[in-house]
Amino acid sequence: MANHKSAKKRAKQSQVRRLRNRSVKTTLKNLEKKVRAAKEDNSENKDEIMRKTQSAIQKAAKKGVLHKKTASRKISRLFKFMNT
Repeated sequence: MANHKSAKKRAKQSQVRRLRNRSVKTTLKNLEKKVRAAKEDNSENKDEIMRKTQSAIQKAAKKGVLHKKTASRKISRLFKFMNT
């Protein structure tokens, strides 16, 4: 356990960030599942779902939850999946 005041603060910040990042990552996984399900069902609103998912991935990259190139790769693979 941390002994210094600054180390205690850092541990607390890390815990908060870990929980926030986990929440965002879970949301992204669920959105990706929705995109894949919409494609399989040939849903009418699959473009809207794809747009929301792309936006969420870009926001996660902007916040630092995902690396910029990881986000780009995820978006690219989703579009490739949607267009095949």
